Amino acid sequence: QVQLVESGGGLVQPGGSQRLSCAATVELNFWFLTMDWYRQAPGKQRELVASIRSSGTTNYADSVKGRFTISRDNTEKMLYLQMNNLKPEDTAVYYCHTVRNVVNFWGQGTQVTVSS
Repeated sequence: QVQLVESGGGLVQPGGSQRLSCAATVELNFWFLTMDWYRQAPGKQRELVASIRSSGTTNYADSVKGRFTISRDNTEKMLYLQMNNLKPEDTAVYYCHTVRNVVNFWGQGTQVTVSS
């Protein structure tokens, strides 16, 4: 079983920064899991924002490349998403995600609103 709890969302002005955190509760080694951030805007499908493998290799959606950085702390079992130069189109609910034994695990989501 894996439990994921996100935090750090809120209201931020365009051009601002926000850091999201995801605390994982997992029986086996956290470091082994590929961890992802997804987001879902109103009326849109959920989309993959960024991924980080156990090797540390990262991947980003084209829309956030150069602005967002995904990272992890395997000792603390934490996942992070540093978001810089935020745009109104980044407004969405952000979800922490992983897959273990072909089962998808999601956090409850945290709202990020980019608006002046």
